[in-house]
Amino acid sequence: MYRSVFRDGLFAGKTVIVTGGGSGIGRCTAHELAALGADVALIGRNPEKLETVRAEIAEDGGSAACFPLDIREEGPVEETVGRVLERFGRIDGLVNNAGGQFPAPLAAISLKGWEAVVKTNLTGGFLMAKACFLRWMAENGGSIVNIVADMWHGMPGMGHSGAARAGMVNFTETAALEWAPCHVRVNAVAPGWIASSGMDKYPPHMKDTIRTLAASVPLGRLGLEAEVSAAIVFLLSPAASFVSGSTLRVDGAAPNVKPNWPMPKAKPAPAFDGFHRAVTPRVLAED
Repeated sequence: MYRSVFRDGLFAGKTVIVTGGGSGIGRCTAHELAALGADVALIGRNPEKLETVRAEIAEDGGSAACFPLDIREEGPVEETVGRVLERFGRIDGLVNNAGGQFPAPLAAISLKGWEAVVKTNLTGGFLMAKACFLRWMAENGGSIVNIVADMWHGMPGMGHSGAARAGMVNFTETAALEWAPCHVRVNAVAPGWIASSGMDKYPPHMKDTIRTLAASVPLGRLGLEAEVSAAIVFLLSPAASFVSGSTLRVDGAAPNVKPNWPMPKAKPAPAFDGFHRAVTPRVLAED
């Protein structure tokens, strides 16, 4: 079973939507929430991946249902949120995890490529949050966690994603204020370099770069999916009941590296890996 640091039954009787729930951080988070008693609504574009995660959760004794969806389309988003309510009767939390990008310098990004990444990483998250707020949370309260990225000080090579993620941080701060009277908390989690299946989606020429990333992290290693999931679960939990409008970085202090201060040279810091079904990305496992 999932080895969560949180108490058993923490989310019993609660329903949480996880977008991008078919792989990577979304899959891990869905597993942890289900292990803690939540009914999990898995959302993503690939029905087969969603069904695989649902079956895993069911095998482990948890509750989940699949809702295939392209979060970039407003009508289907509203319809799907309605279907989640029909199935589970409530929406206590939303994890806006779905996202994606491709490596390219700004001058090489077409308008179509720019809009596709911004719609996935910013517009889709807005549409999901708005639908959950209007359909349930405005009257019943809730918690939203938006997954962004390490885009501090710019994001060279992925400027479209950096711009969208920065926009999502600003959206998080705005929604936290506007929706506070309805007892809706809105926060963000910014993962750094995480050893997740998403690493295998980048083109072959990035393999060597990915394998050297740990050397640029003060804690001396890449992060794990379970370490990001733990941050998300904390922000969804009652322990974070006075936390809203914040962005929690999970990055091993990588953005704090300065040219005037030498990188610490030490053994990699201990890791927390509570995810019993975690799989090492191929790019890191290959010789």
